[in-house]
Amino acid sequence: MLISCDHIERENRLIYEKPATAKRVVLLEDFTGQRCVNCPKGTEVIEQLIAEYGDTAVVAVGIHGGPLGFSGNDTTTGLATEVGDEYYQHWNLEYQPVGLVNRHHPVNYPEWAAAVKEELGKPAPINLQVSAVINNSIIYIHVDALGTEGLTNGMLQIWILEDGIRAMQMMPDGSSNPDYIHHHVFRKAVNGTWGEETTIKEGEKYSWEFSQAADPEWNTSKLSIVAFVYNDNGVQQVSKTKIIQ
Repeated sequence: MLISCDHIERENRLIYEKPATAKRVVLLEDFTGQRCVNCPKGTEVIEQLIAEYGDTAVVAVGIHGGPLGFSGNDTTTGLATEVGDEYYQHWNLEYQPVGLVNRHHPVNYPEWAAAVKEELGKPAPINLQVSAVINNSIIYIHVDALGTEGLTNGMLQIWILEDGIRAMQMMPDGSSNPDYIHHHVFRKAVNGTWGEETTIKEGEKYSWEFSQAADPEWNTSKLSIVAFVYNDNGVQQVSKTKIIQ
């Protein structure tokens, strides 16, 4: 049996080009509660971080739940969710506000700025982009990923957030503010509480599609999507986008 192949000159051979380094984006999970008097202080830190780095570099998520969360009643809006409670218990948290910066160890709010700065200085192995539109109360989500460094095994997570929610909040002076405006509030995990398994290889592109019915109580003009990939080494990359009407 004869086997032959075409000869390709050295200068015409395909040469692998390593993807450009991805810019690191940091996920700050703020475990908060409407009955938590110090939680507005955590919100102030987040506002300062976003003012300094921008909301495309620091993605904050307010996860209501835990012992100081409030699920609401007939007269007062509550923002706590069962999933928020599950996250709080999973990470063995003991106080509020407390944050996870790229899902490393829990950090008290005065230390968030230093932790965020440290994470921003690290390389990211993934370039992640998310887009979303809503049509007839259905949210359609598209996620693109490109591996930029090595092999990443982990979980892809999709969340829905809502801004501009007017609801009660206990304040540092012990008073109750019924007109407090809550931003980047966790509303729903689209693809399950812990996401779905994924493997992303350097130099390869991946895409996912998701859909989710909008809750009638949500203000769809204030919704955003957060997509991130995490594993035992923390959050590898995160991306956030507003939902287009």
